[in-house]
Amino acid sequence: MNEVGAGQGRRRFIAPLRGQVDAECFRHPVFDGYADQRDLLTGADWPAIEALNARLASPDHRFVAQDAALLADGLHYETRIAQGRIATREENWHDLFNALVWMRHPAIKHALNARQCLHIARLGASERNPAQQALTQFDESGVIVRVRDPALLLAWDRHDWPALFAPVGWQRGDIAVAAVIGHALMEQMLVPGRLLVGKCVVVHGAADAAAVARVAAAITAGQVLAAASELRPLPLAGIPGWHPHQDAAFLAQADYFRPLREGRRYPPALAEPA
Repeated sequence: MNEVGAGQGRRRFIAPLRGQVDAECFRHPVFDGYADQRDLLTGADWPAIEALNARLASPDHRFVAQDAALLADGLHYETRIAQGRIATREENWHDLFNALVWMRHPAIKHALNARQCLHIARLGASERNPAQQALTQFDESGVIVRVRDPALLLAWDRHDWPALFAPVGWQRGDIAVAAVIGHALMEQMLVPGRLLVGKCVVVHGAADAAAVARVAAAITAGQVLAAASELRPLPLAGIPGWHPHQDAAFLAQADYFRPLREGRRYPPALAEPA
């Protein structure tokens, strides 16, 4: 298993060189929400920092090269963002995917940063509480899922993977991925065949944009991500069409499609605003 943030995923992932990446990998559904930014991924050359800033619809923020001169200020990464500067390593896949999420879902990124800064103000820069760990885990491997059929949420509660991943529910929109937030997830998709697990916040509803807005508001209000245990694991390769071999034997791989751990409980889905 190659779960981001758990299991083998705890080993540091080394991304391939840009010239080694097959552009076809960016046609995987995990990148569907980033079609407008695909040229930044598939071009022969790395995009310059100013090319990234030209796509950023956040007038009070900009990407800045993470170099020795920048780091000399001694500020925490999140504190620097709150001041409007998003430290970005040049020619780096991880930070490029982070930039894409800033372009596509700025409200989510602003909300995550604001909550991190609240905790930093209380604890200082050297300590991390469970909420900060949850915020970071969602930032790195987060997925927003919308569900309109309560039976599918109950199946997920039980880790009944065959019921959750039955194609009919996904085909008719009873459950869907509203947004991939985790830039570490996207980075690991550069290597074909990895079996990744998203860490999910769930919204009850039928519209992607509304679900994303609801999650941003919930993060801002401190209604979610108090602890990493709130995040629902979703084996992404089980989603119909997200892996080439999805037969019963595949879904029976208990090291990836893990059974529910005794005592584990998940929070209810967020309700979309009326």
